[in-house]
Amino acid sequence: MTETLVDPDAIAELADTMGADFASELVETFLGDAPDMIAALKEALSAGDADGYRRAAHSIKSNAQTFGAGALADQAREMELTGLSAGAPAIPELEDIWHRTAAVLKGLPDG
Repeated sequence: MTETLVDPDAIAELADTMGADFASELVETFLGDAPDMIAALKEALSAGDADGYRRAAHSIKSNAQTFGAGALADQAREMELTGLSAGAPAIPELEDIWHRTAAVLKGLPDG
């Protein structure tokens, strides 16, 4: 199965709207912040903090949507909706998608 990890149209629209340099800064910020969001997700899971888990998943989803990272947004959305239930998607799946998405974002041309 071929999946598009980052929609180039979303990145182009962001650059058109915000300017290429600022869009690049936003991508860099996301690349730096996402690992902390994933850590917050793990901490919430360990603590049994359902609200914290949903908030962390929501943050990942919202940020991923900004950059057209559909697979990451979809996975985080599923985690947000299922919360800490036994059928919730596993964090390692999210991390795998994140690492592949980050590699694509890092490969984007700067401003």
